[in-house]
Amino acid sequence: MRIATFNVNGVNGRLQVLLRWLAETEPDVVCLQELKTPQGGFPEAAIKAAGYGSVWHGQKSWNGVAILARGTDPIETRRGLPGDDDDTQSRYIEAAVKGILIGCLYLPNGNPAPGAKFDYKRRWFERLARHADELLAHEVPVVLVGDFNVIPTELDVYNPERWLDDALFRPEVRDAFAGLVARGWTDAVRELHPSERIYTFWDYLRNAWGRNAGLRLDHLLLSPGLVGRLESAGVDAHVRGWEKASDHAPAWIELSKCVRLNANVTRRRQRR
Repeated sequence: MRIATFNVNGVNGRLQVLLRWLAETEPDVVCLQELKTPQGGFPEAAIKAAGYGSVWHGQKSWNGVAILARGTDPIETRRGLPGDDDDTQSRYIEAAVKGILIGCLYLPNGNPAPGAKFDYKRRWFERLARHADELLAHEVPVVLVGDFNVIPTELDVYNPERWLDDALFRPEVRDAFAGLVARGWTDAVRELHPSERIYTFWDYLRNAWGRNAGLRLDHLLLSPGLVGRLESAGVDAHVRGWEKASDHAPAWIELSKCVRLNANVTRRRQRR
């Protein structure tokens, strides 16, 4: 089972990029962010023709998240992150797909920091942590997937000194991400690639793609019961080089049907 996350940066403007990638890789589950379209503008028919059922939470001009499932319809379980009834931004949707609960999220950017946007980001992160605790308490297989707008460590950024005061890399944000992982979640890419420099985002400015001046912002977090099923993880970085590409590339994991004690999982358990 391949689960992927892709900040598409405008689902209608980059629909052909999305459809090309779906046809090329055939992921089983896809979480999309930055749809940038109202609820009625989502290209459901084109995605269905590509073989995917979908649920989505749209918003005009900004934000927006969706979950796609190959050959089936996701069963929506939640729309919007709990904890603030006044929050109208479309940043979270949750659905069950083939026995796994998928939480698709687009965490706020937070810039400029400090400021109101950064405060909102920190509050949103706190709400996510509380909801993540509730999900773990149910002891069901869960993957939290999406654009977290967090650079977790210096290994995840081409030039750490350049980003010290940015809301993506400030200590408060990195601590929040580390705290979330410490509550029982596994950063799947880092689990299998503990020391490799991997990016999921390259800015459109300053030839960032050509220089490989990237950031790792898109993450897939596994609940404990899924870690033993983790077989592989990576980034389809070549998609960033396509014409009219998003500034993000898809990140993905592959899960086996049953628990397998691969070498990485064994080492993790030994460390404990």
